Formats: sequence, structure tokens, C-alpha cells
Amino acid sequence: MKRIFTRFVFVCLFFAGTFQMAHAQNELKIWKDFVNTLMNNKMTLERIRPRAASKETLMGWLDSMKEKASLKELAAEPEFYHVENLVHFILPLTYEGDKVNYCFTFLMEGNTWYFHGLEAIFVRLDKIASLPTSQFPDVPENQKAVHREEIRTADLVQQFNYFVKEKGRDFALDFLKDGYGYFLAAKVRVPFLPASRAFILYLCWDQAHITGNNVTLEKLTDNEAVVRMETIYFMLYKATSHLKDQISFENYRQIFESIWQDRTAKAGWKLKIEYQGEYPGAICIFHFTK
Repeated sequence: MKRIFTRFVFVCLFFAGTFQMAHAQNELKIWKDFVNTLMNNKMTLERIRPRAASKETLMGWLDSMKEKASLKELAAEPEFYHVENLVHFILPLTYEGDKVNYCFTFLMEGNTWYFHGLEAIFVRLDKIASLPTSQFPDVPENQKAVHREEIRTADLVQQFNYFVKEKGRDFALDFLKDGYGYFLAAKVRVPFLPASRAFILYLCWDQAHITGNNVTLEKLTDNEAVVRMETIYFMLYKATSHLKDQISFENYRQIFESIWQDRTAKAGWKLKIEYQGEYPGAICIFHFTK
């Protein structure tokens, strides 16, 4: 009887392993088919079913990846996870100079895949410890900064669009201004300096350590200051698919400039903003004068 039971368990394990191998081959076939479709210019809007953004925006992103990503890296075997009718593939790719783990998601209808979305920030909460637990998987600090800024930016855009429709563009821009509060925060957080200098230094600290931008204070006197920033705000417009469908770049930049002009004026400075870099707004130079 014991021998029969052992043989039964062995047969079950054999068929389970065979099923898993066949399942894995099916998933990898999806990935290889996607890579071949993309690299051979056969990707069409009909093969895109986005969870956010438009088909055209996702197609533009895929075209960019096709040009800049390494074919060797794309051809590598990814991790994959099948969750209900979605298949997620995780693959490290070098894109625009940085090597990042990307999660490609596909929607399955029968044996047909549709490109569904792509993320560079994802949290492995599928790997938490046994309960009860107070430990949760995390992501690097720079990714958390992008996550926070994306939430804040999405809220700004949503409010702007709502008030443009209800009250007009000027009202919408005025509603988003927070100059009095920002200057008050500068004076409270930096009480050891004259208010105008405190504003400049608070700006640098806030943007570097709270927002997560790369900030350089190039000049600071009683009558002039120069601050250089690489902003997550403008990087998001380039990198995310959904923002381009919600707001024009002109309005997106106007929100940024309106907020900073108001903050600066409330602190007693005048502000001129210059832009540098390959993408509009990639690097912002704030030139403050009295």
C-alpha cells in the first residue's frame, strides 16, 4: 500500500512539473512573439489594450524603446507572473543610459496577447513575510521620490483641468498657487537667516530632500541667487504615458511657472526661469533678483 501511495505521489509530481514546464513555454512564447513583433515593425494599435493613456501614446513609447533599448537585453529570458488574465514580464533593460527593471504587462484573450502597460516602479509586495509582519518590501529612495511626485503632479493636473472647465484657465492657475504658505514654511523651517535668504535655502532643501530633485545652489547674495534643478516634474511628462493624454505641455509648464512665480513674489524676489537639456524643462535654472 505504501509503495502504491509513493508511486501515486511521484506520478502527480511528474504531471505537475510537466504542466508547469508547458505553461512556462507558453509564457515565454508570448514574450518572444512580442519582441519579434516590436523589432520587425509589426506592432499595430490593434495589439494595444491600455490600462491607462491612449493607444497612440503607448505606441510612441514602444517606438522609442525599439530605437534605444538593446535587442540583446530584450531577447533575454524574463521573469514572468500570470495573474488572472494578465501576464507580467520583468526584465532589466538599459534605456537612456540607466539599467532599470521594467515590468511589461500583457492582457490575454484566449491565446492572443495585447500590450497592456509598462512600469519602471513596482513593489514586490507578493514577497511579504508570513503574518503577522511589520516588514514590507521597499524600493530605492529615488523611485519613492518619483512615486510621490507623480501622485502630486496627477492631483495638480486633475484640479487644473477641472477648474479650467468650470471657471476658466486664469482661475485654475490662481487656485494652484501656494506662495504665502510656502514662504511661511521657509521662515519657520529656517529661522536663523533673513527671510529672503531663508526662502532660497529652504527651496533648495525642499526640492532636494522632500521632492527628490537634483539641486545645485550656484549663487546666493542679498540681491541675487541662482538655483539649477533637474526636476522630476518635467521628467514625468516625458516618461509617463497618461499625462500627455490629460494636458498639453504648454499648460503643464504653465502650472509649474505659475506656482514658482507666485512663491518667489511672496518672498520678495523676482524670478526668471531658463530651460536647458534635450527635453523641454529637463534642467531648470532659476535666476532670482531683487
